[in-house]
Amino acid sequence: MTKKLAKIKYLPNNFQVIETGDYVECAVTGKKIEIENLTYWNVELQEAYFSYKEAFEKREELNKK
Repeated sequence: MTKKLAKIKYLPNNFQVIETGDYVECAVTGKKIEIENLTYWNVELQEAYFSYKEAFEKREELNKK
């Protein structure tokens, strides 16, 4: 089975699958995140993060601007 990139709409406490797939990509590292393991995202930027480390890194980057 070929893994397919999902299209997701990130909501404040949940997410909505727009186009079914197996994974999304981390906005910071590009790592694949299996949908069932998706825990961290940014609603305003509509981005997913692999872990709290990448989410923190992105927040720090945005705070410098």
